[in-house]
Amino acid sequence: MTNYTWYDVGDATVGLLFGLAGVLGGYALRGLIGRWQADAIEKQAKHRLTEADAEIKNRLKEADIQARAEVVKAREEFEKSTKARRKELQDIEERLTVREENMDKKAILLEKKDQAVAQKQEEQQRKGEELQQRRAEADKRFQEAEQRLQRLAGMTHEEARREVFHKAEQEVRGEAGNLIRRVQEEAKESAEREAARIVGMAVQRFAIAHASEIMTSTVPLPSDDIKGRIIGREGRNIRTLESLTGVTMLIDDTPEAVVISGFDPVRREIARQTLELLVADGRIHPARIEEVVKSVTEGLDKAIYEAGEAAAYEAQVQGVQPEVLRVIGRLKFRTSYTQNVLRHSVEVAHLMGMMAGELGLDPALARRVGFFHDIGKALDQQSEGPHAVVGGEFLKQHGESEAVVNGVSSHHSDVSSEGLYGVLCSAADAISSSRPGARCETLGVYVQRLEKLEAIANSFAGVRKTFAVQAGREVRVIVEPTQVSDNDAQMMARDISQQIAATMQFPGQIRVVVVRETRCVEYAK
Repeated sequence: MTNYTWYDVGDATVGLLFGLAGVLGGYALRGLIGRWQADAIEKQAKHRLTEADAEIKNRLKEADIQARAEVVKAREEFEKSTKARRKELQDIEERLTVREENMDKKAILLEKKDQAVAQKQEEQQRKGEELQQRRAEADKRFQEAEQRLQRLAGMTHEEARREVFHKAEQEVRGEAGNLIRRVQEEAKESAEREAARIVGMAVQRFAIAHASEIMTSTVPLPSDDIKGRIIGREGRNIRTLESLTGVTMLIDDTPEAVVISGFDPVRREIARQTLELLVADGRIHPARIEEVVKSVTEGLDKAIYEAGEAAAYEAQVQGVQPEVLRVIGRLKFRTSYTQNVLRHSVEVAHLMGMMAGELGLDPALARRVGFFHDIGKALDQQSEGPHAVVGGEFLKQHGESEAVVNGVSSHHSDVSSEGLYGVLCSAADAISSSRPGARCETLGVYVQRLEKLEAIANSFAGVRKTFAVQAGREVRVIVEPTQVSDNDAQMMARDISQQIAATMQFPGQIRVVVVRETRCVEYAK
């Protein structure tokens, strides 16, 4: 156990008192510092409150000023709008006043017109009464004159009427008979021309042998000695050639040449190439002929497809099926009045493309219609009907659009055209066929045609001179003015054109111009 002295207790008490005094002094100092800080914060808050009051007063003043300005502005705008409305109302009142004045004037004019109309009605009524009186007098005089005429003629009114009707009926029947005969003759002439065209087209598509100047090919020979080898023993070589190619070969008519006759140009081309290869090779016997014909046929099929492909590229027609190209390539070996049909199709395609571009249509579609328009001419006899309709059906089977099918089918008016492409195709076809140089003919045929045209025109009475011009596409007939009247000249032009159409075959059309001229000459002395 520890023993403490009073010194130690006294020191502890003093230390405790000093510590307690320090704590109390610290609390007192902290309280003073807090009061000082609170006073400072209170002063700062009062200062800020004063500033806020001043700012609120300033903003209230600004808002009051701005509100007064907006009120003034709104008042000015209201006064302006009110002034404009007042002016508008004033203008309306002025226009109404003018309109009322005009209405008053119109009412006055209408009253005057009503009065004038009433006067005219009275005048018309008076004239009507006078007219009725005059008509009654005229009827009375007519009856008196009719009675006198009946007494003088010895016929009643009904008898005279029946006589007039009988004569008129006879005249009308005579004119009707002449008209019927003329219509029948014209129909017969048109039917004969149409029948000739249809038969010619059917014969060409049937592809049988046919004698014609443009349907022959000539193969030159080195000498006439080779003809015997072509004929063969007892004619076996020539018979083999004709049976395999389907053409007729004329050997004895032309010196140092063989004429191949056949309406199908593809078969004629096969026979021509076969004969040329046989003559060049020198070996001519039935087995060799069969071998060469087979080789030429295979090569020609490839050439036909390449020709169709090249023509489609030239005509700028894309996406054509191979089968269609093979058929279109056959047109390379077909002609129409000596015009190559494939070249004609390409030309029609370009013409249609240009015209479609000018009309705002689709040039690509127009070229397609023009390129395919004569594809029916390349089909065989298994397809019956006009070549335009047959071509349209063939294209429809191979996936062509309705616009292309209708344009091809309607370019000769065999079916109704559902758009402008059929009409464009017809126009382009006529342009390509009738342009100068499109369809050539020999000089002898050309001269004969001109002479025949002039002879037909000279056969009519009153004709002085006749001239065939424009390569036979126009005939100018000069008549005697003292023998032929104007009406007779019109009838003569019609009769000449009918006779030309009935007795001649020609591409396009021929214009007949009858010239009647009267000159009066005097001399002043």
